[in-house]
Amino acid sequence: MPEPRISARQRARVVERAKGCCEYCQSQEQYSPDPFSVEHIIPLSKGGANDLSNLAFACQGCNNRKYTSVEAFDPLSQSTVPLFHPRQHSWAEYFAWSDDSTLILGLAPIGRAAIEKLQLNRSGLVNLRRILFEAGEHPPL
Repeated sequence: MPEPRISARQRARVVERAKGCCEYCQSQEQYSPDPFSVEHIIPLSKGGANDLSNLAFACQGCNNRKYTSVEAFDPLSQSTVPLFHPRQHSWAEYFAWSDDSTLILGLAPIGRAAIEKLQLNRSGLVNLRRILFEAGEHPPL
């Protein structure tokens, strides 16, 4: 039997937990031209469920690039590693901001692989981060 849809209450809790930011690239929904999605960290097709521990808030760019992936290739170690999991991994442990806060830097294989797979430094994001940084709105708190 298929999983029931994510409820409005679940969605609200996921958005609140994420503070309105993509849990991968840290983009703020309030400045995005596209709505964000509640996505399954472990896809339903790979045994994931609709419980809060498997849901993340994601911008369309990250969600589309992640699709059903649960692992990705780290270009430095040349190995396949688990994809960043917002419920199990701390963002600050695997990522950092560049000095001007426009680029996300990978601190470990999981971070570098996520940057590569999800293209966390897409040109549109970098441009938006630059503008928001100058306006005092980036990085998000």
